Amino acid sequence: MSAAPRRVPGDLLVHLRRARDHADRHYAEPLDLETLAGVAGLSKFHFQRMFTAAYGISPAAHLSRRRVERAQDLLRATNLTVTEVCHVVGFSSLGSFSSRFRELVGETPSEFQRRWAVSGAPRIPGCFVFMWGLAERRDRAIGEKPDLPGRS
Repeated sequence: MSAAPRRVPGDLLVHLRRARDHADRHYAEPLDLETLAGVAGLSKFHFQRMFTAAYGISPAAHLSRRRVERAQDLLRATNLTVTEVCHVVGFSSLGSFSSRFRELVGETPSEFQRRWAVSGAPRIPGCFVFMWGLAERRDRAIGEKPDLPGRS
């Protein structure tokens, strides 16, 4: 017999949403349960239970789903290889990326890319994707650096 679904207290939802939004924005970065729980301001075990109760999916499954969604966009619109896309969206293993992609999408990343290539839509060169990503990270890093005394 399974336990009844757990209700999430309303005051926790804003904290869970903050962590989910953080995962959605930073999906390509290495994120673990402890980091997301810290963003929510909860212990990692309590965060895991409450996130799963609120969204019906674990934080890790949500993150991998977000990464696969972004991978679909890149496979449709760019000329990046499957391996490049795998790493751009934050997976460290091509095997785990391919398995999770197939589980969620119903076909391998290569099959998905081939199917979309038939449409003949122009592809964004991968160098632009990488330059855009690097520029975005550089601007964010510059904006986060604290001003040092004596520096103008």
